[in-house]
Amino acid sequence: MVASGLPKKNGHQHAAEICSMALNLLHTIKSFNMPHREGELLKVRMGVHSGPCVAGVVGLKMPRYCLFGDTVTASHMESTSLALRIHLSQSTVDSLNKHGGFYVEKRGEIIMKGKGWMTTYWLNGKEGFRK
Repeated sequence: MVASGLPKKNGHQHAAEICSMALNLLHTIKSFNMPHREGELLKVRMGVHSGPCVAGVVGLKMPRYCLFGDTVTASHMESTSLALRIHLSQSTVDSLNKHGGFYVEKRGEIIMKGKGWMTTYWLNGKEGFRK
């Protein structure tokens, strides 16, 4: 789980930063070699959602940095994704469109726990990004 724009807000830049990171990670994974499983790919699923979020340290005995808010939706985006794909929510696509330079493809509507039906998308690339 990662977040952008915390603790300092960065406007619509957060979606571009997270999606660029996801594309870089996917690119690296496709060329990663597991010595104990020669020729097999790690089958990572990724999900990205933009929404309100609060972060902070919780706990005294065992403090940990926690995220609260729409991070649950991001988790559902990941769990409903497919291997080696980046699944995006409508709010993330809206932010990417304001930023520009990303290629998305409509996946369709899926039922999202706690949210109902949501139109979702696949992130297919970025201008100038190596494949």
